[in-house]
Amino acid sequence: MTDTMRAIEISEPGGPEVLRETTRTRPRPGQGQVVIKVAWAGVNRPDALQRAGAYAPPPGASDLPGLEAAGEIAEIGPGVTEWKVGDQVCALLPGGGYAEYVATPAAHCLPVPRGMGLREAACLPETYFTVWTNVFMRGGLSAGERFLVHGGTSGIGTTAIQLAREFGARVYATAGSDEKCAVCADLGAERAINYKTEDFVEVVKAEGGADLILDMVGGSYLPRNVKALANDGRLVQIAFLTGPKVELNFAEVMMRRLTITGSTLRPQSDLAKARIADGLREHVWPLLEAGKVAPVMDSEFALAEAATAHARLESAGHIGKVVLKVA
Repeated sequence: MTDTMRAIEISEPGGPEVLRETTRTRPRPGQGQVVIKVAWAGVNRPDALQRAGAYAPPPGASDLPGLEAAGEIAEIGPGVTEWKVGDQVCALLPGGGYAEYVATPAAHCLPVPRGMGLREAACLPETYFTVWTNVFMRGGLSAGERFLVHGGTSGIGTTAIQLAREFGARVYATAGSDEKCAVCADLGAERAINYKTEDFVEVVKAEGGADLILDMVGGSYLPRNVKALANDGRLVQIAFLTGPKVELNFAEVMMRRLTITGSTLRPQSDLAKARIADGLREHVWPLLEAGKVAPVMDSEFALAEAATAHARLESAGHIGKVVLKVA
């Protein structure tokens, strides 16, 4: 290994064009960490938010974008016993995935599922960690419950539909075109709702209301989500693409015993993320290895084309995951 590596940095806050290729010092593993030689890196909304100056890395994290990657372990830090050099893994990262090498806690790595390539494995960590913690750990989704996910053809949406289906929920999803609704239905949504031509509140209420809603839209969707919930329903908020502030009548929340909660993944403690990884290994990795769930792939770009990848991510056209080929 050389002491330097290629990477993509954010030259200044702004649009995709502010991403530029650079040379950085290769990271070394600290206590409990591994260094991964990155083959593929996933591209996610938090990366775009960081690029725009709206999502600062937590203290101690790399300033380079990239929250998930797959590759081969190149170096082991003190205290790491569960991995060895040469193991193929995918990993949740504190940052730095848009580079040839990245350091991350060993407990945030998972084995590449049997039968899956590194390209697909790079799409798992950020999305599956987010869905598992918010839909199942925080949201408490159970078999037979009605589950509504907005943005059904996003990386989060395609993952949530498949996992909710496999765990026995009745799945509803919103999307912005008939083509995207068809994708949601193919993945297992009982009812896909074109939000441009239908009112998701009316559709879901006609079915008895949603027991759980996963939302990343925010804005005007917040009061509409409350109306779409069944009594004792739960709303889990994971992003605010249209803004976090809205007027909401909390009397309805009280009278109908609703729960509104939410989370972000990146600021959580290393221990919390390790517990999420343990849950995925036990409950979800067998589904991946059996081919019952899989990442939906949209497009791939070379590392140097990170700006084009971001433009694709922020377009209305993508379905599933966008990835960068690093090696």
